[in-house]
Amino acid sequence: MPRGSLEVFLVSAKGLEDMDIFGKMDPYVIMTLRTQEQKSSVASGQGSEPAWNENFLFNVSEGAEELKLKIMDSDVGSEDFVGEAEIPLRAVFREGTIPPTSYNVVRDKEFKGEIKVGLTFTPEQRGDHGGGRRHSSRPDRDGSSSGSDDERDGGRRRGRRNRFADDD
Repeated sequence: MPRGSLEVFLVSAKGLEDMDIFGKMDPYVIMTLRTQEQKSSVASGQGSEPAWNENFLFNVSEGAEELKLKIMDSDVGSEDFVGEAEIPLRAVFREGTIPPTSYNVVRDKEFKGEIKVGLTFTPEQRGDHGGGRRHSSRPDRDGSSSGSDDERDGGRRRGRRNRFADDD
């Protein structure tokens, strides 16, 4: 089973069932990889066609086979479950990069829209067995070292432009 890091580029969703009776829903996504969980920002007032364009970084370890995405509607006093998608990771482990792709969102086994996500897997280098963060001499997209951004923001890369952003 591969080990390394998985960068998730959460792009957008479309055709979601709007859970709000008055106004537009405020969707956000909870991403889960085994025991790791991260949340997107809330796409306030964007209803059934939200756009996030956010990056997240997960550590990949033994048993990581799928990324689970749970779409929620943020409401005062309660959260409504919109739907979920499961993304098998075998292809990204093999290919290294999966450009933004639409995945079906389901609730109660019924189609509830689509969510668009891009994935990049970086395998752990041989000899690196988790004894601290790996530093790369390869410059990142913005010219900085890839290790420094991860350390400053706790592994999240929110608000940074993704290499896939121009593919839409």
